[in-house]
Amino acid sequence: MDATSVFAIKKHTKLLTRFPSIRHFRPSDCRQAGWMLYGFHISPSYLDDFAFLTGEAVKPLAGWTVGPYEVLLMRGELTPEIMALADALSLDCALLDNIPNLFEPGLALFDMDSTAIQIECIDEIAKLAGVGEQVAAVTERAMQGELDFEQSLRERVGTLKGTDVSVLEQVRDSLPLMPGMRQLTASLQARGWKVAIASGGFTWFSDSLRDQLSLAHAESNQLVIENGKLTGEVTGQVVDAQRKADILDDLTYRYELTPTNTIAVGDGANDLKMMSAAGLGIAYHAKPKVQKEAQVAIRHADLGGVLCVLSASLLPQRLSWKG
Repeated sequence: MDATSVFAIKKHTKLLTRFPSIRHFRPSDCRQAGWMLYGFHISPSYLDDFAFLTGEAVKPLAGWTVGPYEVLLMRGELTPEIMALADALSLDCALLDNIPNLFEPGLALFDMDSTAIQIECIDEIAKLAGVGEQVAAVTERAMQGELDFEQSLRERVGTLKGTDVSVLEQVRDSLPLMPGMRQLTASLQARGWKVAIASGGFTWFSDSLRDQLSLAHAESNQLVIENGKLTGEVTGQVVDAQRKADILDDLTYRYELTPTNTIAVGDGANDLKMMSAAGLGIAYHAKPKVQKEAQVAIRHADLGGVLCVLSASLLPQRLSWKG
């Protein structure tokens, strides 16, 4: 897949071959749908495992592909037992409640560190500054929700006092996007959605992502730099959990969007308010507390899984076939 391509959403004959029941899908069948199952490959034997677990035949109502992913629309109730089995099979699943509509303009607001990108920028800066272990320990406690975010941020930034700005440049110039982020962003933008970043990280990095991905907005914390070195302080309003939620509300109002047609994606406790404020909150490879409280938890897929979830808003009869 080309790095700048979008995730195509199509019905595919390979799924029809594996799951003949989807041939008979009718729009009225959507009333029977309760959940969706998705992953890079879904074997009929996996559904046999579900059937053994539930004691009932398991046949999908419909199926389609999202880029490299396969998605099945399933009957009935998504139980904790089914979720546990899907997890054991390295598949993801989600309820069909509150899925925003891809046919309408929307907003996707992402956390940055460990969500839109693969690293925690402050930890990488700290490693290069020689205080990596000290800062990483505080970061982990903050992500788990054990520390007040602003307190932990100021504590961590304070350890970076005297760090040369060249360290920031080194981290910024090698930012590793999370797999699927570029294609997901392009896919959403192609459907008229706004994509933005709300981060407890730093403008050095969120501004770079804004430019790389043509984001509608990026907001994070401002490091104080004097004479080419960090002072160990941040300036301006701290982007904490409440500010992230406010950013979502502000952008929804600015772009005259329906609040239910918004999503927020994050991995840490600092993202929970933002996720609660959105029409749909999605935990991405998140801490256990965040997975538990989010409406949807993506455990195995890359960020293409976000589009798998949103694709449930597209009735299968409106998708074209791909051989």
